Amino acid sequence: MAVKTRTLPRRQFINAAAGLALAQTLPGCAWLVEQPVAIAVHVWAGYEPMFLARSEGWLEESKVRLVETASATDSLQALAEGRVAGAALTLDEVFKARENGLPLSVVLIFDISAGADMLVVRPGITRLADLKAQRIGFEQGAVGELMLAEVLRSAGLSKSDVTRVPLTIDRQPEAWQRQQVDALITYEPMASQLLALGALRLFDSRQIPNTIVDVLAIRSDTLDAGHASAVRHLLAGHFRALDHLARNPQDAAYRMARHLNLPADQVMRAFKGLVLPDATNNYRLLAGASPALLVSARKLSAIMVNSELLKKDDPLNALIRADFLPADALKY
Repeated sequence: MAVKTRTLPRRQFINAAAGLALAQTLPGCAWLVEQPVAIAVHVWAGYEPMFLARSEGWLEESKVRLVETASATDSLQALAEGRVAGAALTLDEVFKARENGLPLSVVLIFDISAGADMLVVRPGITRLADLKAQRIGFEQGAVGELMLAEVLRSAGLSKSDVTRVPLTIDRQPEAWQRQQVDALITYEPMASQLLALGALRLFDSRQIPNTIVDVLAIRSDTLDAGHASAVRHLLAGHFRALDHLARNPQDAAYRMARHLNLPADQVMRAFKGLVLPDATNNYRLLAGASPALLVSARKLSAIMVNSELLKKDDPLNALIRADFLPADALKY
């Protein structure tokens, strides 16, 4: 069956092209032109579907550029320096960035940690109380700081009772092997490497449910008409990869193994302890008059203030933008 197409008259086509060229040259009309987004991302199982989408060609580089970093600290630095428009972060990291003046909004929930973030210790440390006078490695300014605060609270210890050793996630295995720490706040896939080196799990995010949530946070001033197409394209690619992971985990594990630096048969283990909301569940958590994430965010903000990780409660203004999720949650 032939498909009818509509051809613009030559003069009308020239006028339209000229108008587009003019829009590209006028600062006030920049929003008329679709613009790409750059997103800072470090290695973490919950973020891996984005990388899978990129490797499978489901993300167009002309629309989305994933900027790989070594840690959440580096991702936050890239945001602060204006090198990226957004980053994959935990919600507590978003709060700290907002307190430092970065106008960030959450457009997607990657995962909810239910055991994937953990405290690992050397043999001989069997109770949280045993951490007194021990050296604990953690990532300063990132989720490690929140986990450490919760560990110490559960142990009935204060910051002065332990020696805190700031360590970005990429430096943890070396510090462990060099006997520079007695315990580490860590997460997958690094956790599996540390457990293989003899570390023991003593505490994890199951004991602080709905506290550690990984999100895609983008500068609020970037969430405009010019970037909307790129942001929606990124979310669609993520959900497509997440669907592939759910439907064909063995194939997805094989494809993700190299980037996660894990044997293919251990990849799915890295996702253990993670809840991965699909598009429908992202709507449930982010959309509506009183989004579920907002309720958790209010509680998390209070925890962070009480732990002196925030100076004051986050006002939660413009924290959530659900309008970039797929229009039809069943078709992405």
